[in-house]
Amino acid sequence: MTKFSDLGLSEPILHALTNKGYDTPTPIQAQAIPPLLQGRDLCGIAQTGTGKTAAFALPSLMRLTDSGRNRPPGGCRMLVLSPTRELASQIAESFRDYGRQLKLTVATVFGGVPIGRQIKQMQQGVDILVATPGRLLDLIDQRALRLANVEIFVLDEADQMLDLGFIHALKRIDKLLPAKRQSLFFSATMPKTIAELGDRFLTDPVKVSVVPPSTTAERVDQFVTFVNQAEKQALLTLTLQAEPIDRALVFTRTKHGADRVVKNLQAAGIGCAAIHGNKSQPQRTTALQAFRSGEIKILVATDIAARGIDVSGVSHVFNYELPNVPEQYVHRIGRTARAGATGKAISFVDGEEKQWLKQIERLTRVALTPMPLPEGFDIAKARLPKPVLAKPTAQRRHEDSRGRGDQPRRDGAPGGDRPKRAFGRRKPGGVGAHKGAVRKTGGSGAAR
Repeated sequence: MTKFSDLGLSEPILHALTNKGYDTPTPIQAQAIPPLLQGRDLCGIAQTGTGKTAAFALPSLMRLTDSGRNRPPGGCRMLVLSPTRELASQIAESFRDYGRQLKLTVATVFGGVPIGRQIKQMQQGVDILVATPGRLLDLIDQRALRLANVEIFVLDEADQMLDLGFIHALKRIDKLLPAKRQSLFFSATMPKTIAELGDRFLTDPVKVSVVPPSTTAERVDQFVTFVNQAEKQALLTLTLQAEPIDRALVFTRTKHGADRVVKNLQAAGIGCAAIHGNKSQPQRTTALQAFRSGEIKILVATDIAARGIDVSGVSHVFNYELPNVPEQYVHRIGRTARAGATGKAISFVDGEEKQWLKQIERLTRVALTPMPLPEGFDIAKARLPKPVLAKPTAQRRHEDSRGRGDQPRRDGAPGGDRPKRAFGRRKPGGVGAHKGAVRKTGGSGAAR
């Protein structure tokens, strides 16, 4: 059996792996690290949770150290692009862990935090920069960052990054990179059309696929319950109360839907939090830290978390609503059964979602096991407490000042938050659309 010591990695990196308890590389690591050490371009496909981050981080750290070049002021030597802020943070943390004994600097840039601090950080230059596309281009537009000295370029979750929502930003970034560079693509799924598009950014790449594209984790038991949309909340609450859950992720299609789920769960005494694009970066960080620490066991999220969360001990994934892009299902349930553990994925499907279910089963070649409604469901549902609905902001304002809440806002609107316009939604049977809810600005096996 191959060991990390057989792959030609340097002693400081091997020491860092030993400190983390890693000895045996995963298949994607064993196949990707040797050609990457030789400087080859690479397109790697592996299930989520199999260690793709270490597969590109370990050889890149060694190549950057061996080249002996200095970090360029106002630039970076290695650029890693990520679709979400959370994933960018996790990738950067992995680089810091593996390169702890190396004199290489690591930085992250993404939206949701003040750009001034990032501009100042870039002045001295960094060795490794992990970024989301939107904030990266903001820094470039403000002349705070140049990409002319990039030696290694990595696109993580390449299928999502190359999808329609990111391709224009990526093409612009590609023009700013030096032609002579090492380029790496890694993803859990790589649809044929996206793979063909990716070929334009790679030069004679080594292609590594350790599993068929879009297969789901083998250790995840997958179930489906057919239920009306209006009854999903009650089913989720009762299931969470009955199931032995270590940690669970609940996925919704919309940001406002995630907030509604949280309010209902909290009314039933279930500790939880939401993470989605409408939350500020501090709110997202706080929720994720509470989930990691076990302070809360339930995290409700949109697909922003499908590729951006690497938390050990996630025993369950609930698809409160199916994704309308079947590849997203693969990423969602990949948040469980990580690092050799087993997991359980339960999907709630109403009549309109059955076509999406067929697309998912066709893509993954897995038929979900039917799970009936709990016994006595109607009676138990009627006993569940209702959430206390907050009054709209404008109504509270009028009550505070006039003692009544029936005055409309001056502009005639009812007050409160307005849902943002969704775009690019994919209808059942559609091809090639992208999920508009994931914004441009925004893991782990044995060694991710």
